[in-house]
Amino acid sequence: MALRKIRVATGIFWVEVPEADLRVLCGCPADAVKHLMKRGLVVPTEVSGVPCETGPNAILLADELLQGGSFCNLSEFPVLQMLYRQGMMIPDHPNNTGRKPLIIGNAEQVDSQIRYLRRGNYGLLSEEELMEAGADAETARRLMRIKLKYAFGAIRDPSEFLDTLRLGDTFAELPGSVRLERLGTNRFRFHYDGDTVDVDLSLPVHGTYDSPYPLGYHDVPRGYFSVLHCGDGDGWDQDRPCMGSILMFQGKVYLIDAGPNITTTLNSLGIGINEVRGIFHTHCHDDHFAGLTELFRSDQRLKYFATPLVHHSVSMKFSALMGVHEDRMAEFFDIVPLTAGEWNDIDGLQVKPSVSPHPVETNIFAFRAHWSGGHRSYAHLADICSVEVLEGMVTADPTAPGIDRAESERVKEDYFAPATVKKVDIGGGMIHGNARDFINDDSEKIILSHVARPLSDAEKAIGSGAPFGTIDELIPAGQDYLSRYAFESLSTAFHDVPLHEMRLLMNNEMVPFNPQSILLRENTVPDHVHFVVTGNVEVINQTSGVQAVLSSGALIGEMTGLHGLPSSETYHARSFVRTLRIPVDLYLDFVRRNDLFGEISRLLEHREFLQRTWLCGEIVSTPTLNRIAQTMHLVRFPEGAVIEPDAFDEPAICFISEGQVRRMAAEGDKEFEVLRPGEFFGEETTVFWTTYSHRMIATTAVELYCASPDSLAAVPRVRWRLFETYQRRKAMVA
Repeated sequence: MALRKIRVATGIFWVEVPEADLRVLCGCPADAVKHLMKRGLVVPTEVSGVPCETGPNAILLADELLQGGSFCNLSEFPVLQMLYRQGMMIPDHPNNTGRKPLIIGNAEQVDSQIRYLRRGNYGLLSEEELMEAGADAETARRLMRIKLKYAFGAIRDPSEFLDTLRLGDTFAELPGSVRLERLGTNRFRFHYDGDTVDVDLSLPVHGTYDSPYPLGYHDVPRGYFSVLHCGDGDGWDQDRPCMGSILMFQGKVYLIDAGPNITTTLNSLGIGINEVRGIFHTHCHDDHFAGLTELFRSDQRLKYFATPLVHHSVSMKFSALMGVHEDRMAEFFDIVPLTAGEWNDIDGLQVKPSVSPHPVETNIFAFRAHWSGGHRSYAHLADICSVEVLEGMVTADPTAPGIDRAESERVKEDYFAPATVKKVDIGGGMIHGNARDFINDDSEKIILSHVARPLSDAEKAIGSGAPFGTIDELIPAGQDYLSRYAFESLSTAFHDVPLHEMRLLMNNEMVPFNPQSILLRENTVPDHVHFVVTGNVEVINQTSGVQAVLSSGALIGEMTGLHGLPSSETYHARSFVRTLRIPVDLYLDFVRRNDLFGEISRLLEHREFLQRTWLCGEIVSTPTLNRIAQTMHLVRFPEGAVIEPDAFDEPAICFISEGQVRRMAAEGDKEFEVLRPGEFFGEETTVFWTTYSHRMIATTAVELYCASPDSLAAVPRVRWRLFETYQRRKAMVA
């Protein structure tokens, strides 16, 4: 057979034409290379006696930027695999034949990838950009010298080491007389020697990209000051998440970096996204960056802790991928700038970021907290360089690429500062550390990380491993943080209720559920209301097909319990879950006694409708749902009506309650999509201040719930889904 097609994972395919020496990775979400390794499509080999790997030599991009809340096109690691692990850019390598990796896709996505790859290679690109990010002239000059040393003297455009092919409406010619046809959004057909194969890069409804590794389930305590190890691999480790940690301080949960599949990681550890308070970010490489968008699934903006240089480097890469201004990142995160080289106080947790030499702006972190006898501390050294590489960068010429002796000594002082626990990158090569540098480190415990192989005996004599889900407790917990957190969450949900009434609810039992347990079954009248404290709960409605994931702060069985009705959904634990289990009669008395029934009943219809929609189905905060529900009103249109934006009294995002609406081309009979109950429109004019070239026509009599765009866009997970929809619909009419 001339053409060979393999389904690699959800949203990822492999198309191979051996006679044409063409191997196409179709779709490249995060960790695509690891999926190829799992399927045996990237394996170690030798060419003319030189060790290297097999793999793709072309990438076909999805037409859409986002699906399932995640980036569809993250080509950084697939390109690195081709250039270096296959050897396509290594001097004198037998695979360096002059052929370049080929990036294929629509013009918008190809151009986006070029900008994103450039930021991934270099971060901020000039002294001017460094100063715009807050560096003084001397610091900018010093950092640019380091950057140029890694870049071999010059910032290069990706076009120097990549070929690109921008698809249009006609057949595209690929190497070896292979032709490629675009059939529609995310749908493609390969032609070769009379044979064809089709590829559809669209995710199924409610679909998400797969994780390449299973992680199991862990029931994790919330500690006073502890480090939860959630990744010690690298971008090539097919069995483990990339290097990262979760820091717990006074029961609060903080991430250190967000690598690919961070949602899978958190779910495995029984941590709901609403429990995460913030993220400390080291740098913008994909194995530390790709999971950022998954954090937008929170009801509130997470705090983003980084120095201004790292923040601007990350926002520039985010901007390149999204095709938006770099300031848009602040719509999803609460940006908290940290001062490099100093101890910053974060609600009692002291944090010191320090500059580490790397091709992009990078910080290592030291964390410490007061305790008997002084401080207890954790140091997180991701993407450091080895002493050998650092010494090789030292130069006395202040104008040459490299680093001066004083700065190199400062870097070593930061690397080798003692800590209670220190996690160290030992990935080797030009841009990673080496275990032997830490032989004489005076830290109490050293953890060796950022490798895709077992530790050697020599390395085991220097430091420890940290299997996924293990914990280093730095300061033991002397109180029950789950109850404290539950009380804080309840107080947010019922902010006007007297303290003694909240204590009444808190006097109920905290109940654990194992993964895959049912909390409430469809068609069952609940006898308890469950207030979710930790973990993730999946909502399944077999009638509507709607699925959602709820986390901390969600009330399960509230509406059906108050009205004595059977549940229309099944609630299923996706991880270890803990809930505050409140008897229905007690909860009903609480609601009546605090005069909440009227408000709950008044908003009941709107809230239940919102929770059945894809856009709002995962909002768990009662106050947030109420704020949106309070803005909703019903509007009706007859069959055949053309629904114009000026048909509404004020800007609105419109959900279809009953009937159907067709999205048509501005002229002619071309139909883009049919919107049914639960779907929405209006995001382009109310949130993104643009218009699609289309008409909205009621194909039946239609009832619309119109909601305030401001109330919706204020919720990160909703805003992100609005943006995903905006990108998808923009691609339809392009």
